[in-house]
Amino acid sequence: MSTHAHLPRLYLAPQELPHAAKGVSYPLPATQARYLGTVLRKQAGDLLRVFNAETGEWLATLDGVRKDKGSFTLTEQLRAPTPQPALVLAFALLKRDATDMVLRMGTELGVTRFLPLITERTNTHRINLERLHTIATEAAEQCERLDIPTIEEPTPLLHMLGVWPQDRHLFAAIERTEARSITTPVSLHAARPGDGLLIGPEGGLSDTECQTLLNRSFIAPLSLGPLVLRADTAVAAGLALLGHGLRSAQD
Repeated sequence: MSTHAHLPRLYLAPQELPHAAKGVSYPLPATQARYLGTVLRKQAGDLLRVFNAETGEWLATLDGVRKDKGSFTLTEQLRAPTPQPALVLAFALLKRDATDMVLRMGTELGVTRFLPLITERTNTHRINLERLHTIATEAAEQCERLDIPTIEEPTPLLHMLGVWPQDRHLFAAIERTEARSITTPVSLHAARPGDGLLIGPEGGLSDTECQTLLNRSFIAPLSLGPLVLRADTAVAAGLALLGHGLRSAQD
């Protein structure tokens, strides 16, 4: 795989790569054709990598590309499909650049499902799902994962808590757990696939929201240390800890 690391790596949806097999030719989606031909200046005979969660990753040869049209032929499977452990990130919507960063970092750190939340201190309630999907796709192409995370429509915090599976932990980053005399009865080492991380907005969750969380049996309070972190920094720190817990549980 390392000998092909320099090659362009493109995500193709399962319906764009049906019945993947060596020697089979497929048309390039228009956006990918433009990217390969116009941006990367690729030509017939050049190699690339294509992938998705259902077919794995394949080495392919570009048959040709012109403007927004082109095709490629599969030559060798580089990686078989490998399931990604389910990991949910529920986060309060942030300003545009910070939300973009959350999507990029979350994708790189293994999030399989993003749940944007509306809380008492959320300043924005709208997102462009198509744009965020593009950001997540680009991050997946760069970080070598095979799947693309799903991104849900924004939902109020209380609604999300009402539909959260009772048998799955939701590790909630709550500021100043020591000052609030909050204990952490569930260790990150108890994390399992399907568990999630909850990160509040800039300024933190309100006292009412914190109390609402602590009244839920599936909530596992999580401390990220004594310092007050930016929300996007808290996402990275929390996912790193939770990812380590998931890996430890699988070992």
